[in-house]
Amino acid sequence: MNKKILALYGLKWNPFAPDVPVEALHMTRRIESFCWRVQQLVGEGGFALVTGAPGTGKSVTLRILAERLGAQREVKIGIVTRPQAGLADFYREMGDLFGVELAPHNRWAGAKVLRDRWQTHIDAALSRPVLIVDEAQEMPPAVLAELRLLSSARLERSNVPAQSSCRSTSHTPCRRPVPSS
Repeated sequence: MNKKILALYGLKWNPFAPDVPVEALHMTRRIESFCWRVQQLVGEGGFALVTGAPGTGKSVTLRILAERLGAQREVKIGIVTRPQAGLADFYREMGDLFGVELAPHNRWAGAKVLRDRWQTHIDAALSRPVLIVDEAQEMPPAVLAELRLLSSARLERSNVPAQSSCRSTSHTPCRRPVPSS
């Protein structure tokens, strides 16, 4: 779009271009609320999921979120560019994004070594890594499972009392503590 047409309508940027600056994007209350909740989640660790029909603004929301989180001091943002990659490529990309030497070398113990090395990096780093994955539905199940393991490693190390669900005779769910060994 040429500058004369943009000026005619009082626009600074082409509203249909994929590279519209974040400050030019419309911020709804829902996006504002979502970004605030994720900013709180970063301090504690965990997952956030953005879902919706095509064209509803998921990628734009992630761009806004990345901009906001990037402004925080102790946060390092990584954006996965190839969500369809396999497990070895996923770890290579994670290593490149966050400056950690993660080079998978064997099939059998490689994932555990990489997981341990990643957790050591997280414990030693002064910043919290945040991984943003756009088009996560393209990720292979093995990579999603590995992401789950990476995010729950800290929970497994702490003494969080676990609970299991059961069914009573009235068919209403109940909870009972899992015995510790």
